[in-house]
Amino acid sequence: MAANGVTTAVTSQAYLEGSQVKQTKSLITELCRLFYTLGWVSGTGGSITAKVHDDSIPKSDQLIIMSPSGVQKERMVEEDMYVLSSKGDILYTPFPKGYPHKPPKCSDCAPLFMKAYIMRNAGAVIHSHGMESCLVTMLDPLAKEFRITHMEMIKGIQGHGYYDELVVPIIENTAHERELTEALAAAIEAYPKTTAVLVRNHGIYVWGDSWISAKTQSECYHYLFEAAIKLHQLGLDCSTPSHGPIQRSKPLLGGQTTNTSQKFLFQRCIVLDIEGTTTPISFVTDVLFPYARTNVQRHLDETYDTDITQDDINLLRSQVEDDLQNGVVGAVRVPYDEAGKQAVISALVANVEGMIKSDRKITSLKQLQGHIWRTGFEKNELKGVVFDDVPGALEKWHACGIKVYIYSSGSRLAQRLLFGYTDYGDLRNYLCGFFDTTVGNKKETRSYVEISESLGVHKPSEILFVTDVYQEAVAAKAAGLEVLISLRPGNGSLPENHGFKTVKSFSEI
Repeated sequence: MAANGVTTAVTSQAYLEGSQVKQTKSLITELCRLFYTLGWVSGTGGSITAKVHDDSIPKSDQLIIMSPSGVQKERMVEEDMYVLSSKGDILYTPFPKGYPHKPPKCSDCAPLFMKAYIMRNAGAVIHSHGMESCLVTMLDPLAKEFRITHMEMIKGIQGHGYYDELVVPIIENTAHERELTEALAAAIEAYPKTTAVLVRNHGIYVWGDSWISAKTQSECYHYLFEAAIKLHQLGLDCSTPSHGPIQRSKPLLGGQTTNTSQKFLFQRCIVLDIEGTTTPISFVTDVLFPYARTNVQRHLDETYDTDITQDDINLLRSQVEDDLQNGVVGAVRVPYDEAGKQAVISALVANVEGMIKSDRKITSLKQLQGHIWRTGFEKNELKGVVFDDVPGALEKWHACGIKVYIYSSGSRLAQRLLFGYTDYGDLRNYLCGFFDTTVGNKKETRSYVEISESLGVHKPSEILFVTDVYQEAVAAKAAGLEVLISLRPGNGSLPENHGFKTVKSFSEI
């Protein structure tokens, strides 16, 4: 049927008085009575709307049934409902009732409902004034989002599972409902995965593909909000997997405050440097580098024909060619296989020794070193070293749901080895990922922009970067990250009045 034919059919008097429209009207009256008992639509507040489902009509052209405004929702009857076209034009207005009833008026939420219909192709929308949906927006008056994870009822929200973090945007309330329209539309656009928008000190809008989906999700949202409120009253954080103690000083609902001795507050993610931050610089310079330099000949001899080592050789050969063109002192041309295995290895050893001596931060060297160190760790010839306060801090942050990453000039393989073979055991269970020089130079701002985009935070300031190098701190700060400088024994001096906060131990974070 052509579009104009569809429009004519669904707006005809016969269709408006037909069974599909009546069934949807009856459904909304039934749901409003149920929602009244739940406290979602008391005092004439709240509202519900649903499309008239008809398999013969495209969803985008289906009629919309909407409850009226300013009426006792639990006493509504089918004749009280408004009927709107798919574009929001009123096709049917209820007849007035006598005193003490007010003249009929379509829901003040109508413009907001239409945004969900148009922008999300919703089949039904519920607006609740449930107490839980109001109070949960007050837990943090500055928060622009509600977050919760590791709760069974998250599975009831479209597109989410138990392990996912559920994020619901919060918009600010206004004196009149219709004035929320643009803010709600902006939230829908900014959060493509959301099926709800909270209104601070007011309530929530929830939509779904059908009335069943909207109702189910509304029940799950209210359950999760109530859980978050009760966890907050207990001083527990609903946004972390373990639901551990809240790690920020703020009043609880009962007027208490959390007791925290931390000097610096948590971000959503922490990115750690290694040398001078988690690990003494001396371990890298006095143990790892000498091991790689001493064992490069043996490693290449034993693994020369493997695909991994051949890849390392090709990468080093390419780096040496660039060095020769740029006049790097000590660069020695690496011949190809026809010159013989030992000739190739001799040239590689000479280049690697020079690169290590110059402490060059280049991917080709780091990749080879990582493979040499892997052999050392696996043979128990090497053991990773971290400061004594590191394991406890990693465990604590992990329990609080803080995601911790490593960013080091060493290869990702070398990073995994260092944290996987320590005197404290395997610490990799507390780490979410590793970044190396393939993401960029550690003293360049663009590298930290790339990291923040990779981590998926809403803003770079949700990331805390800890390093011992002033230039890295400057680059990270320019990218919008929060920064702390690590003061460990053996670290280099900092410029006077450098302007960064410092820590001597992770226990201060």
